[in-house]
Amino acid sequence: MLKNNNSTLINPQTGKLAFKLYYFEKENPFDHIQRLNYYSLIWVKNGNGNIKVDFSNYTFKENTLFSFSPYQPFLLNVETEISGLVINFHPDFFCIHKHHKEVACNGVLFNNIYNPPFVQVDEKAKTNFEMIIDQFKAEIQKPDLAQYELLISYLKIFLISASRLKTAQQIEARRVTEENKEPFILQNLKNYIETHYKTKHTASDYADMLSITPKALTTLTKTHFNKTLTDLISERIIIEAKRELYLTNKTVKEIAYELGYNDEYYFSRFFKKNADVSPQHYRDTVGFDRATAI
Repeated sequence: MLKNNNSTLINPQTGKLAFKLYYFEKENPFDHIQRLNYYSLIWVKNGNGNIKVDFSNYTFKENTLFSFSPYQPFLLNVETEISGLVINFHPDFFCIHKHHKEVACNGVLFNNIYNPPFVQVDEKAKTNFEMIIDQFKAEIQKPDLAQYELLISYLKIFLISASRLKTAQQIEARRVTEENKEPFILQNLKNYIETHYKTKHTASDYADMLSITPKALTTLTKTHFNKTLTDLISERIIIEAKRELYLTNKTVKEIAYELGYNDEYYFSRFFKKNADVSPQHYRDTVGFDRATAI
């Protein structure tokens, strides 16, 4: 099914990248806005700087593992020379939505609108990741029977390991900052966004439900999530739109309507503003899982 070109596997049925593993050193390959049509795991082993992701900015140091979804915009500004490795994989090669119960990385590594899209790699995780990467390299260089299935197995192990690491670090961070824990109102906000994002799209909608002014609520979200309330709502809608575009054969008009937009063209403009591509272009480049579409 897959053709081997050094560290890159191409799906001959679509001509799209299926899986790629490569290293970078000294030069920063992410010094301009990246909007990729596949998932990307970037392990910065050496170097530090700051990263712009979606609507937010974060600092990072050596041994940081970043995780980005298709068309999620990001840019790395570095203060030193950096080196590391990248794992790219297309949804047609491995779909985190379809395999959520097996891997559980969706909402942890990817598509978590409340936490930064990265995790610190400690020494134990570093050793584990290096072992998995060695297996990747060996399998890519010497393709054999069931290569596709074996690479996916290694990818699952890597994603599960990274998800466990990030979950553990988030629990520890919450414990360390117990005295500055999230206001109870933000816990309710998370629940309200998850329940109502398809029907309520404005900051004032959620402020009304929480009996607080939009300005005060946005101040809280900026302090605790490094994002405005409008950013959080928009990201949640876009995540669902992307999922629907890939996993179903619904038209853009149907998806727009289910997400609370009666005007397909207004929704398409909203999607393009946030994803930098139209809904149809997203489906054309990221793919459409016809095998499981209803």
